[in-house]
Amino acid sequence: MFLQNLRAKMSARLSGDREAGFTLIELLVVMLILGILAAIAIPAFFNQRDKATDADAKTAARTAQTAMETYATDNGGVVDASAGGVAADAGKLEAIEPTLVDATLTVTVEGAKKYKVSTESETGTDFWIVSDKGVATSDCDPHSTGGCPTDGQWAG
Repeated sequence: MFLQNLRAKMSARLSGDREAGFTLIELLVVMLILGILAAIAIPAFFNQRDKATDADAKTAARTAQTAMETYATDNGGVVDASAGGVAADAGKLEAIEPTLVDATLTVTVEGAKKYKVSTESETGTDFWIVSDKGVATSDCDPHSTGGCPTDGQWAG
């Protein structure tokens, strides 16, 4: 008797004679799981967007540093702040590297072979590269935000 009853129920279920849906508990569990996944994914997405914006600023600083080194190579290894020097005319860097036209850069030249190229990301993080006699160091502030590591040193 039990087997016949079970067989009849299984047959009705497989043939679609009986309309069965999800219970309220099942729907609530699914909604709870989706809510938890969204709570995890949304902050991670915004963090990745900040990192991408910071990566754009790092790229601009690194490109400007390469343009400064190109300028120095063309001028006997000297980047000076005198009239006609690269610090006096930012257009010279843009002539060397046209992608710098849209970048917001600050170039500070200290002496014949020392300079600092800095830029600010849309997130408010400052990135800069200091080159002293061909030895470059890169730093950022504030630390541990977006694309700025905890020690502030990023690979320039």
